[in-house]
Amino acid sequence: MRLSHQVQYAICGIFDLAYNGRGEPVQIRVISERQAIPSRYLEQIFQRLRRAGLVTSKRGPGGGYTLSRAAARITLREVVEAVQGPIADALAMKPADSEAKAAYRPDFLWTVLADRFGGALDDISLEQLCGAATRAEVERAAADPPMYFI
Repeated sequence: MRLSHQVQYAICGIFDLAYNGRGEPVQIRVISERQAIPSRYLEQIFQRLRRAGLVTSKRGPGGGYTLSRAAARITLREVVEAVQGPIADALAMKPADSEAKAAYRPDFLWTVLADRFGGALDDISLEQLCGAATRAEVERAAADPPMYFI
């Protein structure tokens, strides 16, 4: 099974937010540059993630997106379903043209596959993904230098 570009971009974008955000708002432009994803497309994806309650947004200077809860409490299944809808729907086969044709198909299989695939995605949190990235020595973005005001 191949994940759509939209789902891949959503995972890359929210991973970047978890891995490099340090709890501070991150602008779409910054995530877009680091992940090589068109910013207008990424903005649409992040709107879906926001509606699903996975990220929050802050407008204005110093604004951007942050995770809405701890990375340990956000699973890849939530990210995938926020973008494409329920996994069961994505794996479901179109109805047969007639009942006779449907009687010979293994339609039960799509539910089994959706449960297994969804379960696998449920088992991976953003925190685990960030830990795996650290072990794989994925480069982190440099922290912004502190700003001093006089």
